[in-house]
Amino acid sequence: MSSRIVLEMFASRALEGNPLGDPATRRVPIYLPPGYDAEPERRYPTVYILAGFGSRGLGLLNDSLWDENIQQRLDRLIAQGALPPVIAVLPDASTRYGGSQYLNSSATGNYEDHILELVDFVDARYRTRPERDFRAVMGHSSGGYGALVLGMRHPDVFGLVADHAGDVDFELAYKPDFPKVLRFYLQKGREGIANLLADPAAYRPKDGLFFATLNTLAMAAAYSPNPLAEWGFDLPFDLETGARRPEVWAQWLAHDPLHLVAAHRDALRSLRLLFLDCGLYDEYNLLYGARQLSQRLTAYGVPHIYEEFPDGHRGTRYRFDVSLTLMGQVWGA
Repeated sequence: MSSRIVLEMFASRALEGNPLGDPATRRVPIYLPPGYDAEPERRYPTVYILAGFGSRGLGLLNDSLWDENIQQRLDRLIAQGALPPVIAVLPDASTRYGGSQYLNSSATGNYEDHILELVDFVDARYRTRPERDFRAVMGHSSGGYGALVLGMRHPDVFGLVADHAGDVDFELAYKPDFPKVLRFYLQKGREGIANLLADPAAYRPKDGLFFATLNTLAMAAAYSPNPLAEWGFDLPFDLETGARRPEVWAQWLAHDPLHLVAAHRDALRSLRLLFLDCGLYDEYNLLYGARQLSQRLTAYGVPHIYEEFPDGHRGTRYRFDVSLTLMGQVWGA
């Protein structure tokens, strides 16, 4: 018996009429474990694995010379007895800008609602264990951020959370890119930004300036949407002078996990598993935010596991072995 991937075409009501005109119907790979078809009465825990910025669930299935894809990783962990057979869902919450941070926003669409809607769809269509204690959400980078925030806001839906190098401490993580956006604007002007937002795929070269600018614009669309603004969102700085806009930056900080913990500490305490990690050499300075987050969780009496490892931000999906094995321990693997 072997696992298989079902590619669902999920028509999302939450994404209908989204402001970017992105597809409301999304391709969602579903991993069904070995034995799923042979045991028609058995029900399975579910793991929602959220992709990072600039990617989507299908990307987790990519073939690689030097690493396993997610199907191979799950197959191995199940065969080793580290993880019980699970159903894994690989959502697509991407936008034209690259990502949604898994949040509802008037600038991009209702992606938080989209994930919750997908949970209902999967539970109705597959033999899941629909209790929240048997439903996990995990991810890396923006996917880790999305997993943590979904766990904070919807502890009735997700009982286990794994955040691998998720966005945290926005002061350190995002502000270093702001001068690059100013440089892009100096070179390309408002028309250049408008063209970038209209069709990022067409932009050349896709260099560091491209990624820093598009990422900052996408974060503004997620954190500081404004239907009355030129591009549907406000930036936390002035493009002409670089002067900070404190009122907009406050909107960003309201989404920073460091500022969310206090309000959601009871929800976090209720989780069966909260796992966090970060590389010692993370290129986006996320290590320091992760340390602060772990300290705040401890101060609020939130049980969690926090680990650091000698690596950077990219190419670290091998760390999924750690969180998935911990989930297996909770589920009695």
